[in-house]
Amino acid sequence: MTTPAGEGSHRDDVDRPHLGAESLVFERRRSRILDHVSVGFRRASVSALVGPSGAGKTTLLRCLNRLEEPTAGTVLFDGTDVRELDPRDLRRRVGMVFQTPVLFDGDVRGNLIYGLDGSEEDGLAGSLEAVHLSPDFLDRDTARLSVGEAQRVTIARALIRGPEVLLLDEPTSALDRDAASCIEHLVRTLSDERGLTVVLVTHDLAQAERVADVAVLVVSGRVALVGTPAEVQAGWREAVR
Repeated sequence: MTTPAGEGSHRDDVDRPHLGAESLVFERRRSRILDHVSVGFRRASVSALVGPSGAGKTTLLRCLNRLEEPTAGTVLFDGTDVRELDPRDLRRRVGMVFQTPVLFDGDVRGNLIYGLDGSEEDGLAGSLEAVHLSPDFLDRDTARLSVGEAQRVTIARALIRGPEVLLLDEPTSALDRDAASCIEHLVRTLSDERGLTVVLVTHDLAQAERVADVAVLVVSGRVALVGTPAEVQAGWREAVR
């Protein structure tokens, strides 16, 4: 059967991971932290990186937008080797939010516009509303924010740059239950309603079940299991032996 013009390339775009790693190796001081990791993350989905402490989850996350440079292997974004992309453009398109929210002294507005050329300022209030904060937070002193509010501001700061992918490194680990629940709901909303591809590091399998479509179990620097969070939970004990 002849494939209609353009159909093959469209199918490739659908089937191809939005972001992924091929045979990724990362070594530091003669210690191998990632050992030939190959994994792909689907477009407009939430993927959870889970596994024991020290397994390499955060290192993998940092390699995905070149905050760390792998020793060997390739990171692909939309099928393109990320080394072919301008790092600043890559980090705008693949935003990252860290475990502990880091904000500069001053007001929220100054934190949101930091590094922007001014053209995005009209979207500041909208970025706050997207993370369930009112526009009057723009004038709020960052020193007066709760940890949960500060974390939502860091997510808003990533969103104002218009990312296609959002990397989250244990974003709820320092939050109380209510603030954590708010972030979890936000993660699902960003994927379901905005079509963001989200990759989330979490130590909490129950959280992965609440928010993720797919879980990736990382053990000793290798991908041990990929499946739904329930499947990964069922196979965890065998995989970590």
